[in-house]
Amino acid sequence: MATVEDILLPDIGDFSDVEVIEILVAPGDRIEAEQSILSLESDKATIEIPAPLAGVIRALKVKVGDRVSQGDLLMTLETDGAGSEEAPSKETSAGEGGSAQAEASEPGAVPATARPVSPAPASAQASKSTAPRTPSGGETISVVLPDIGDFVDIPVIEVLIAPGDRIEVDQSLLTLESDKATMEIPSPNAGVVEELAVNVGDTLNQGDLILTLRTEGEVDSGEPVATAEPMAANTAEELEAPPGPASSVKRAPGESERRPAPVLPRPEDMAAIAKGRKAHASPAVRRFARELGVDLKVVKGSGPKGRVLKDDVQGFVKQSLAQGAPSGAGGALPFALPAAPEIDFGKFGPVEVTELSRIKKLSGRHLHRCWLSVPHVTQFDEADITSLEDFRKAQKAQAAEKGIKLTFVPFLLKAVATALNRMPVLKASLTADGEGLVLKHFTHIGVAVDTPQGLVVPVVRDVDKKGIFALAAELSELGEKARAGKLLPGDMQGGCFSISSLGGIGGTAFTPIVNAPEVAILGVSRATIKPVWNGQTFEPRLMLPLSLSYDHRVVDGADGARFTSLLGELLGDLRQLLL
Repeated sequence: MATVEDILLPDIGDFSDVEVIEILVAPGDRIEAEQSILSLESDKATIEIPAPLAGVIRALKVKVGDRVSQGDLLMTLETDGAGSEEAPSKETSAGEGGSAQAEASEPGAVPATARPVSPAPASAQASKSTAPRTPSGGETISVVLPDIGDFVDIPVIEVLIAPGDRIEVDQSLLTLESDKATMEIPSPNAGVVEELAVNVGDTLNQGDLILTLRTEGEVDSGEPVATAEPMAANTAEELEAPPGPASSVKRAPGESERRPAPVLPRPEDMAAIAKGRKAHASPAVRRFARELGVDLKVVKGSGPKGRVLKDDVQGFVKQSLAQGAPSGAGGALPFALPAAPEIDFGKFGPVEVTELSRIKKLSGRHLHRCWLSVPHVTQFDEADITSLEDFRKAQKAQAAEKGIKLTFVPFLLKAVATALNRMPVLKASLTADGEGLVLKHFTHIGVAVDTPQGLVVPVVRDVDKKGIFALAAELSELGEKARAGKLLPGDMQGGCFSISSLGGIGGTAFTPIVNAPEVAILGVSRATIKPVWNGQTFEPRLMLPLSLSYDHRVVDGADGARFTSLLGELLGDLRQLLL
């Protein structure tokens, strides 16, 4: 016969008033025993609470944001009665059953069936009753995994120290993670690590050796030192000891039994849990993300308070695969890259370390992500700008009268804008899912400006609608603002193509990095006089090197070659800009 059970918060150690950050079930759901029903998070731990029984949820008694403590009502569960009709233990006498009934009938007493079970495992109680040991200074001790509740075969996901490291009391040694909790195991003593006995991926149980430690003085005897010697008393029989009398009490006729949820890790035994983690996610989601190689710091959470859910991780991976690259912040990828080795350059001579400017940090991360995420192809070509340069010099005096410095860049901008309007695929962008193109009916072009703080790319808007003098004046104004550090965020947004000109410095060619989400960027180097065959003889011509980098997912090689050829024609004959 079906019964309705009250599900209470079990013993979670000395935590109290813990916040509910996620509800994993809903009224009407059928759940199984040990299925996670909600997640709690304190400043030391993220813990998923399992269901003690299988059944159908009648009502939820908590919501996200509530704070709960041991014994608080979480939900009511309708069971099929199978789990609650277990026969009393043969070892339980009628007298014990009578005393339990009498106890339950006392005024103000809580029935045994309604109590959340809080006693620690027998091994934990035995461990705590052991007299603390105080190794003398210089002694080598074995540090083993302490009592962490009823968890077994817990994988090691991080090793936080190395042989030779000097560690302090309660410093985290390694991180374990089960499907219910993430735990950092602290050191019981200060000293120097002599030898590590575990690696990432190993599975540990209570009493397993973690490391050997050379102590440096007496240990505070307030807590027992976790060594291999006292753990030897915890035999298999003790670890599997039957529950206390409260769990084996004979029930009164018709009285239902509440099965306790498993005892979760006690902080006095395992200390600091999951400290310093930036990503807001449950242990199960962390494990799922780790299996996929996803860095949770770059995944935007859709759960309460920005919590990362499993669906968020799946969506991030799908989007990254569709785009051929991650969209996460900071240039992070959905897979791990090998870390660069740390080199002590001071061994080779005097060194000085200076911090990168803020602009270089930001642009560096963006360029790193673009380089890793965009399949680059660079097309090299040359444009004959002899006639254009003669025209520019002829207009310099007229521009100076208007207070304008007429450089080559405004002409280049005008030619590029015309070429982009004739070949709009080069000013498009991929959609977020990588399945389509965003075709832009505007022509805003970014121009890279070298500043003392680093490279910035202000955007000139509606280039195709402005004259040469107007473009020259706007470029001069943006350049001054960039070098003075007065560019606003809006001044660097909305571009659909970029130009990087090194003509005033030198070089013959280079590979500019596509400024995603744009799909192409043009680099120009210093123009030089070269002999060019005109069909009858060689004549000196001023040739401008062009370097066009593009996203090969959008722009084919043929389109890249057509674009540089068209640009060369436009730069070679200004009359082409009028067509």
